[in-house]
Amino acid sequence: MKQLRSILNQILNVLAGVSFLAMVALTCWQVFTRYILQHPSSWSEELVSYLFAWMALLGSSIVVGERGHMNIPILVDKMGPAAKKALSIVAEIIACLFAGVILVFGGIQITNLAMGQMTSSLGVAIGIFYIVLPLSGVLNIIYTIINIVEIANGSINLEPVNETEKVLEEANARKEA
Repeated sequence: MKQLRSILNQILNVLAGVSFLAMVALTCWQVFTRYILQHPSSWSEELVSYLFAWMALLGSSIVVGERGHMNIPILVDKMGPAAKKALSIVAEIIACLFAGVILVFGGIQITNLAMGQMTSSLGVAIGIFYIVLPLSGVLNIIYTIINIVEIANGSINLEPVNETEKVLEEANARKEA
C-alpha cells in the first residue's frame, strides 16, 4: 500500500507541477502578446483556466491521500483510540462515496454531455477538459481505500500532533547529534 501511495503521489506531484509551470508560461505569453505585440492571445487565457481546474482537482487528490482534508478535531481528540479509528474509517467511507457519486458518476455524465461542445478559442471538445473529474474521483477512491486499510492496520497515526512540540523535539535531537 505504501508503494502504491508513493507512486501515485509522485505522478500527481509531477502532473500538478507541470500544470502549474504551463500556466505560468502561458500567462507570461498572454501578457507578452497583449502588451508588447498589442495582439492578445485568446487561446492561452482559455487554456490557463482549464489547466487551473486540472491542477486543483489533481491537487485535491493529493490532499485526500495525505488525509489533509479539513476537519474539526475538537470532539475526535477527546475520544478513545477505538472510537477515533471507527470515526476515521467512517469519514474515509463518506469521502469515497462522495468521490464515487459526484466525481466519477457525475463526472462521466458531464464529460459525455460536453463532448459535443467545442471551446471558443481552442476548438477542442470541452469534454476533454472535463475528463479530470472522473479521473480525480478514481484517484480519490484509490486513496480512500488505501487510507481505510492503513487506519485499520494501524499504519496511520490518529493521535493529534502538536507541531510546536514536534519542531522542538527535532531541534533538540539535532543539538544532541
